[in-house]
Amino acid sequence: MPEESKRLKHKNLLGMGDLDREDIILVLDSAVSMKEISYRPIKKVPTLQGKTIVNLFFEPSTRTKTSFEIAGKRLGADTINFTGKSSSVVKGETTLDTARNIEAMLPDMLVIRHECSGAPQMLAQYLKCPIINAGDGAHEHPTQALLDMYTIRERKNRIEGLNVAIVGDITHSRVARSNVFGMTRMGAHVTVAGPPTLLPPGIEKLGCKVTDKLEEAIDGADVVMMLRVQLERFETKLFPSLREYSERWGLNVRNVELARPDAIVMHPGPINRGVEISPEVADGPRSVILDQVQNGVAVRMALLYLMTGRS
Repeated sequence: MPEESKRLKHKNLLGMGDLDREDIILVLDSAVSMKEISYRPIKKVPTLQGKTIVNLFFEPSTRTKTSFEIAGKRLGADTINFTGKSSSVVKGETTLDTARNIEAMLPDMLVIRHECSGAPQMLAQYLKCPIINAGDGAHEHPTQALLDMYTIRERKNRIEGLNVAIVGDITHSRVARSNVFGMTRMGAHVTVAGPPTLLPPGIEKLGCKVTDKLEEAIDGADVVMMLRVQLERFETKLFPSLREYSERWGLNVRNVELARPDAIVMHPGPINRGVEISPEVADGPRSVILDQVQNGVAVRMALLYLMTGRS
C-alpha cells in the first residue's frame, strides 16, 4: 500500500488542473501496488471496509462505471450504482437535488459522470463529500488521463520527453483535454490533430502543438492515441462522411509505420472500428487498448484509497 503519510492535496478530483506533478506521480505509484491486488487469488483487501462509494452516472458508460465499481469492491467498500434513467431525474428532479438527497445518506464518496460540462464542478460547490469527476460533457475526464499516463509509463518507463500524438475529434473530447493537461505537466511533447472542423480554437494555449495533418502528427511519435468521432455531440455535419474521415484520418497498417518502431497505440474507447482505427491496428502488437482498460481499475483503486481511505 502507499505510504500512510502521502495524500492528495485536494478533497475533490474535478479535472487535471487539481493535480500537480507530485500528485500525479503519487497516483501512478500508488496504482502499481493496487494492480498487484488484482492478480491475487482473492482479489480483495479490507482497506476501505465500512466506506460507501456512490457511482452516479447520468450518461452511459461501460469501462469507467464498471472499473469504478470493481475498484471500490476490491478495496472492500460498499459500492452503489445509480444511473440517470433509474433516478428521479426522469421525474423532473434536478441533478443538484438528486445529489443532495444521496449525500443525505452519508456516503464517503460520489463518483459523477454527466453529459453537461461543469456538472461535477457545480455540485462540488454545494456538497461536502468528496467528488471524483468520471467525465463531464466535452470538458474533462481526469481518471482516463491518469490511466493513460500509467499505461504509457508502464510500457515506456517514463512520460517525460515522449512524443505523444492525440488524433481525432479533439473538439468534443474530454479525454483529449485531460491528457493534454496531464501529459504536458509530466514533460511529454503533445501534438493534437484532426480535421480543421474538429480542432477547437485556442487549444494550443494548453501547451500542445496543433496540426490538421494526420501524417505530421504521428511521424516519429512514441505514443499514438486515437479518439472516437462523437457524432452524438454534433450540432451540424462537420465532415462529408465517415468513409472520407476513415480514409484521411483513420489509423491503419500503412500510416502507423510513420510512428517510431516501438510506438504504442491507444484508444480510450468505445472504438468505431474501421473509422478512426482499423481492426488490424486495434488488435495488433502495438495496441495497448486492453491494457488501458485493465489499468483503469488499478488507477481508480489508487484514487479511492488516496481520497476516500484518507478522508
